[in-house]
Amino acid sequence: MDFRQLEYFLAIVDHGGFNRAAAALYVSQPSRSQAIRALERHVGGSLFHRIGRKAVLTEAGSALVPSAREALHALELARASVGAVRELRGGRLDIAVMASPMVEPLSTMARCFADRYPEVSLSLRAALTSADVIDTVRTGGCELGLLTTSSPLPSTDVVPYHVGDHRLVLVTPLDGPFPAGQPVQREQLGGQRLIVGQRGTGIRAYVDDLRARGIDIHIAVETEHRMAFLPLVLAGVGLAVVTESWAELSERTGALVLDLEPASCQHNILVSRKAQLTPAARAFLEIAVPPTHRDRL
Repeated sequence: MDFRQLEYFLAIVDHGGFNRAAAALYVSQPSRSQAIRALERHVGGSLFHRIGRKAVLTEAGSALVPSAREALHALELARASVGAVRELRGGRLDIAVMASPMVEPLSTMARCFADRYPEVSLSLRAALTSADVIDTVRTGGCELGLLTTSSPLPSTDVVPYHVGDHRLVLVTPLDGPFPAGQPVQREQLGGQRLIVGQRGTGIRAYVDDLRARGIDIHIAVETEHRMAFLPLVLAGVGLAVVTESWAELSERTGALVLDLEPASCQHNILVSRKAQLTPAARAFLEIAVPPTHRDRL
């Protein structure tokens, strides 16, 4: 077994097929297939079910994924600890991030990091829920993750850093049901049509809590795609509860942003692997985490 075989294996897992993996790695199909066959001989079993152009993991393949990621992470750590990479004159940092913190605080974090380390590229992997972020970091898919939550983290398998809070606000069309400049009481949302995210997000938890309180709301649209919220609101489909990180963009696109009362906050949490981090990940944490929280670095 060599690291190239593991790299090809994980590329097929991440890209969902042999051809896509070969294109992503710029290798020929024969080289890729030969490497996978050699890896299967080494582990003593098939790693994929070939279904058309798709590749579906076998039980043995699923068992290999965490170890393969850990091995490649160890190799990257070794490479990153010497020479030019130690001074962060190259390399890549993978971050799993939910939609709301991708607007802020990630934009500011990324700008500060790029200003200081312009030759290190950031690779952002979209995650739908806080559990998705934690699982991706825990299993080695990314070194860092950024999530929002209104409740304690469901896992102790990662190291958390609190990097700020965002209030929840209501986004409506300019001709919506509520006047500009006046906070909206949560009871006033009764009878309104709302656009919501999937379960497992803090924003969806807020809406579910309204229902639990007996407030009669109607879910007009449920979507995993947070970027769809604004177009749907502006089209008059419904209203949306979002974090205040979306406020400036919402107002620039012609929507009305209103405070909610009583106020409700979402916590922005940056999480890292418990294993030793590459220099790029440590540098990002030093930029992103307030000084009062850096005792965990």
